[in-house]
Amino acid sequence: MKMLTTQLSGLLQRIASSQEENIEETARLLAQAAAREGSIYFAAFDEMESITINAKYAVETFPNIQVWTTDTVLTSTDRVWIITRSCENKEALRLARKLSDDFIPFSVTAAEPADDANQLANLAYTYISLKLSKGLLPTEDGSRIVLPYALSAMFVYEAVKMKLDEILIGE
Repeated sequence: MKMLTTQLSGLLQRIASSQEENIEETARLLAQAAAREGSIYFAAFDEMESITINAKYAVETFPNIQVWTTDTVLTSTDRVWIITRSCENKEALRLARKLSDDFIPFSVTAAEPADDANQLANLAYTYISLKLSKGLLPTEDGSRIVLPYALSAMFVYEAVKMKLDEILIGE
């Protein structure tokens, strides 16, 4: 338990220290919709749907939140936050390409770093890396276990929401 706590703490510290600017940029991007007549659409895939559930049903809900579906019709005042475990998620990539083609600004949160091979990062207006490339804990056979994608994404979500709330209150 102590090792898990230490590793999780280290992961969250890495995200906080290396992604602070990207978190702020994402909050600013999403604030564009919240401050106008637009909606903020969460497009979460796989276990990341837990972030959308929290954003929609928590005591402190996310402002102007809508859940993206394949039937969603977006306007220029809307913003989208794609949250996925992997930058190679085919549905997330399909959505990102469509948003890019339609000139709808969007943010992406995924595990991988933003680099030339990361198509999602290259398409997104803002990108937040979860800094999670392998399991946190080693096993006796040398493999690694514990891949807390949803937990680290929830941490990012809370950081973005705090910054977004600051921006909207300041207006």
